Amino acid sequence: MLAYTIRRVAQSALVLLIVGLVAFSMFRFVGDPIENMLGQERTVEDIERLRDQLGLNQSFAVQYFKFLEGAVQGNFGVSYRQGRPVAEILMERAPATLELAAVSAVFAIILGIAFGVLTAIRRDGFVANFIMSASLIGVSLPTFLIGILLIYIFSVELGWLPSFGRGETVQIGNWSTGFLTTSGLQALILPSITLGLYQMTLIMRLVRSEMLEVLRQDYIRFARARGLKSRAINFRHALKNTMVPVITVIGLQLGAIIAFAIITETVFQWPGVGLLFINAIQFVDIPVMAAYLMLISVMFVAINLIVDMLYFLIDPRLRVDRAGGH
Repeated sequence: MLAYTIRRVAQSALVLLIVGLVAFSMFRFVGDPIENMLGQERTVEDIERLRDQLGLNQSFAVQYFKFLEGAVQGNFGVSYRQGRPVAEILMERAPATLELAAVSAVFAIILGIAFGVLTAIRRDGFVANFIMSASLIGVSLPTFLIGILLIYIFSVELGWLPSFGRGETVQIGNWSTGFLTTSGLQALILPSITLGLYQMTLIMRLVRSEMLEVLRQDYIRFARARGLKSRAINFRHALKNTMVPVITVIGLQLGAIIAFAIITETVFQWPGVGLLFINAIQFVDIPVMAAYLMLISVMFVAINLIVDMLYFLIDPRLRVDRAGGH
């Protein structure tokens, strides 16, 4: 177990290095930040002086290794647009994105598993067929269109919920939260549904598929023959044996929720790191763009690492295989 963990951590570190290299290389071709930072009255001396201050006249290798050295210490440089440390800007925006992602993940996981189990157990019922038909919306429609439809129905037509912004927030130390205000909770509803609907549909369909497969197994028939209650069979035996592939997909979807929050934040003008990234692209703010991609990469890698570790806790066959050297 320890050797496997060390190997996975080493692989994760290598992935982050590669992602950092690709991101840093790609951003060199999105434009010249000097053009946006200096006005029309700039001179050649002004351009050269600013390039020297920002380190843009150094070689690519030097800039990249300086970026990595600072990133390890939590220092991503200074924003070209705002003139403030990027880490400070991210800390201001991160609570909005993390709260949105957390609510969306809870929504997707709980309803996805619940609906998946329901549609598997009552697969021929009206409710199950209705849920499966309605789930096509979450699969087929793009995220931005779902957000626009929800805004039109619940904000424009019914006027029940706000269409943009985060609502009122409460500052707790360095963390600003909308969980403690009514407007903050209302503002979370539409974007969290928009962000979590696609993931919920995938989880639901996977749980249903795995449950139907498990319910056909011989040991489930034997359990029924022994007279075990349907609740015990469905939840203690069937659902438990579907969780390994489900956890894999849930782990990937948690990373996708954070990554795809950029679309939802743009539609709802949610003041998170995704919207910050969009604004950074417009102003060629390379430090912010690079820091955002590194942050998303770290989250993806960390989630996948946690999922791999959970395999050993859920599936005893993996522990046996590792112990036997397979």
